[in-house]
Amino acid sequence: MKIKLNLKNKMQLYLISISVAIYVIAIGYISVNAKKAAYNDSVEIVNTYVEKYAFQIQSDLNEYFSSVRTLAKAFSVYNTMPRETWDPLFVRMYDKVYRDNPDFYKLWDSWELNKFDKTWTLPTGRVANVYSRINGAVHYKQDIRSLDGDPPVYANIKTQAKELVLPIYFDVFTEELEDTKLMTSLVTPIIVNNQYHGMIGVDLILEKFQDMVEKIRLKQFDGSYAFLLSQEAKYAGHPKTELLNQVAEFTLKTGEKADLLKAFGKGEQFSIIVKDEANSSHFVAFAPIKIGRTNTPWYIGLSVPTNSIMAMADRNFMISILVGIIGIIILSSVIYLITKNISDPIQKITGFLNLLAKGKTSVKMAFNINSGDEIEEMSNALNTSIIELNKKTDFANQIGFGNLDHEFKLVSDEDELGLALINMRNSLAKARIEEENRKIEDEKRRWTNEGLAKFADILRQNNNDLAKLSTEIIKNLVYYLGANQGGLFLLNDDDKNHVFLNLISAFAYDTKKFVDRTIELGDGIVGTCAIERETIYMTDIPQDYISITSGLGGANPDSLLIVPLNMEDKVYGVIEIASFKKFEDYHIEFVEKVGQNIASTLSSVQINIKTNELLEKFQQQSEEMAAQEEEMRQNMEELQATQEEAARKGAEMESLIHALDQSSYVIEYDLDGYITKANDNYLTLLNMKRSDIIGVHHADKMEFDDQQKTEYTKFWTDLRLGKTRKERTKAIVNGKTYHFFEIYSPLFDENGNVTKILKISHELADFK
Repeated sequence: MKIKLNLKNKMQLYLISISVAIYVIAIGYISVNAKKAAYNDSVEIVNTYVEKYAFQIQSDLNEYFSSVRTLAKAFSVYNTMPRETWDPLFVRMYDKVYRDNPDFYKLWDSWELNKFDKTWTLPTGRVANVYSRINGAVHYKQDIRSLDGDPPVYANIKTQAKELVLPIYFDVFTEELEDTKLMTSLVTPIIVNNQYHGMIGVDLILEKFQDMVEKIRLKQFDGSYAFLLSQEAKYAGHPKTELLNQVAEFTLKTGEKADLLKAFGKGEQFSIIVKDEANSSHFVAFAPIKIGRTNTPWYIGLSVPTNSIMAMADRNFMISILVGIIGIIILSSVIYLITKNISDPIQKITGFLNLLAKGKTSVKMAFNINSGDEIEEMSNALNTSIIELNKKTDFANQIGFGNLDHEFKLVSDEDELGLALINMRNSLAKARIEEENRKIEDEKRRWTNEGLAKFADILRQNNNDLAKLSTEIIKNLVYYLGANQGGLFLLNDDDKNHVFLNLISAFAYDTKKFVDRTIELGDGIVGTCAIERETIYMTDIPQDYISITSGLGGANPDSLLIVPLNMEDKVYGVIEIASFKKFEDYHIEFVEKVGQNIASTLSSVQINIKTNELLEKFQQQSEEMAAQEEEMRQNMEELQATQEEAARKGAEMESLIHALDQSSYVIEYDLDGYITKANDNYLTLLNMKRSDIIGVHHADKMEFDDQQKTEYTKFWTDLRLGKTRKERTKAIVNGKTYHFFEIYSPLFDENGNVTKILKISHELADFK
């Protein structure tokens, strides 16, 4: 049966249905997208924070590893000198490093006996040096271990011969055994000629990272907390200390156990949704902490209840739904009133038409739209309503198409439907503006994150060359900020009585400027920044402070940003950036974050420079000793050749040489007059050690007048020409006077060239 509807009902049905459908689709679309955007923003915030905290912990651990690696690199030259030389030298270096790093519980090494003791032929056996802190005091011990075989842990480290982070463990911290600490060990091998010679390691107390983890909270998310996991997925830090050194277990939404070790093997940032014991859902973000050159990263996790993440999104969604329902009610009411006002007069007109259809022809029933009576007004009102309704429908369609700038005017101040549509249009426009603002904020975060990654790469690639590092920092910082000019000042505290800032690198208009400029602490804006350790941002710059120059001339900048390079309680320098444009707040925050990273890198570079200076001095001494050993070896080879020649000539010559050495005082000089060798008779006679005279010049403690200088020069000239000289000399040693009869004989090589001078002496008192 076909249902017939009157005009009033049809208008209400069609208009309300179409308007409500359009309104519901628009509101629903906006609400769902807003909810998704709010959730994604919250997840991005959690991922950003976990990555930030991972970088902080990674920087600290890598700084510790850098100290151990530097020692291992320095000690790899131990076999260029005797053990009695390098053993105490290395111990002093250990003491310095250990005392400068209070987080080191123990600093230890292990040296393979068969690498430096030629008398030890077994594959095991080692010498260990250990620095430790017991009840606040520093203890040092050296002992010999593993003579009967290597323990499994050491054997495994020795076999791998690479940088390692050992599994975490609890260890006794005090001598009375009343306190234990969670620790890990950082190990670096000592490799010489691609062979394992030993290792250096530190036992690191993880209490600092436990404190760091306990303080991590996201204010915008209730119930959030952080934790630190080692490479074997054990808790190295957790607000619940009873979980430390236990394997972390998480149950996924599906009910399966999360395979953390498999995820850790990829070494990438990831996140999971888990359920706790109360069946509550949590979003957990993980970020890798890559330690040294190991392939076993640690991870930091940040757990946030899912309901905290969804709270803001759900609240916005419910507000949108409530607004939509109210809008539908208002829209339906307006349409009902409009249709009622339109249909009632039409029904009256229809009654008159029906009467006319029955054949009634009363004049009173006749009407003309041009008659000017009430029917004409109703007809005109109907026509006007239809026109305005079409405008509103078109306006609603334009809104549906996303054209929020479409022109629309109210018929009057009482046009409730038009006002409702305008309010809806304004709400949609406001939502679009909020979306655009969110995109701008996302772009700022992306710009900051990319910049931090860029400068982290610059700091990592150039951390062995301070000059190049400084140039790359200031050049890329000026470019990245879109500034015009910049300078990097480093704190020079080599002289503790005169600490100042030195402009190590400046950059402007694609040109690197080397400017010899120093600033005293507290002097000017830069010096004040270094003292107060606070960022200074100026837009009202004195005319004579700084000028940005180019090919077109010079001009004062519009803004000046001065940021201290702070790390913990120390300032390492100051960055000064000048620009013709203003700096935004996120620009300043970015430079401050980069400044902290630069300060951390400068700290490591300065430590490396000082260590390299010590290493160069140590290598120079090693080379000098090696040269002396080589000269002695050559002398021994020459003596051996002489002995072999003497052996070929017969036992008589051998006896003669032996008798000469026993009966005479024999000394060898090089061609410059320095003693290179002396026999035991000579040392016994003068009661001296061989080290006291080797390297002493023939004319040591002699004083000459002009005539004697001429004669002494001729004396050595004759010897270098191969002439033998005989002399009577007097020597005073340790207050005792000796008189000698000496024969100086040049010694020749196979080509007839004089190589050294042999002196055979006899004390005149022997002849008496």
